[in-house]
Amino acid sequence: MYPQQIHDYLHQFFKENNCPILSRHDHFICVQLTIEMDKRIMNRPFYWKYQESTNEEPRPAQLTLITDKNKLVEDIKGEVVHFGSPRLNQLFQVTKEKGSFVQMYEVDPLDSKAMLAPWLGVNYKVSYSSNQMTEKLYSLGIHLMTGKVIDGFHESIQDIDLSATMQENTFYPPPIIQPIRALDRLDMVIENIIEQDDHTWMEEAKLRRKKERQILEYFYEGMEDRPECYEIEKEAIDQQYETKIKIEVLSGGIFYLKSSR
Repeated sequence: MYPQQIHDYLHQFFKENNCPILSRHDHFICVQLTIEMDKRIMNRPFYWKYQESTNEEPRPAQLTLITDKNKLVEDIKGEVVHFGSPRLNQLFQVTKEKGSFVQMYEVDPLDSKAMLAPWLGVNYKVSYSSNQMTEKLYSLGIHLMTGKVIDGFHESIQDIDLSATMQENTFYPPPIIQPIRALDRLDMVIENIIEQDDHTWMEEAKLRRKKERQILEYFYEGMEDRPECYEIEKEAIDQQYETKIKIEVLSGGIFYLKSSR
């Protein structure tokens, strides 16, 4: 997951959770947390317990997150966020806990009689793990009328004005492709992306596992009755270099967008 993808994800996350964006630049973002979000992610239970007992005016925290420290020119103090960092994993978990499915409509005050077309958008996280872990984020969208699939769906709707309620005089046709079938298609697309990816890391992990097993065998060579620790060490090596590919759906939804898109 690239810094720009993380940056866009953070912007969308806080926007959808009603946290005002105080400052947004290419490599960092500063947000004002809501009371709910402060309680969820800032780990300040004693502050909130004290505030509630004294009825003082609540002061949820402001949070500055740096998404690409190497390219940061400004003298900004904040928390560095990258794929696999505790903060980003925490936000992924919040998304799951709050419900990751949304239904949104494009709104345009200048076009009150728009025809909207339904899209299914899904954000996937793919994890490649052995003794090391690599994670990638994919955002796929499928047009529920035509079956057209695009990568980078999240980025494509980043600047569109969306609302949970549809504006008056706006209408849309019923989808030809049902969402459950569309999701099956996107799952096939993400599986095909994984198949086409570089899997040399798997072979490298197998070679490292073989080398570690050879070293282990060398230390216990000639022993007829090997101690219990031998089996424990062998199992540990197998687990350390076991290769896994995990696909997770982080979030998704039905998005009704102008049919011209």
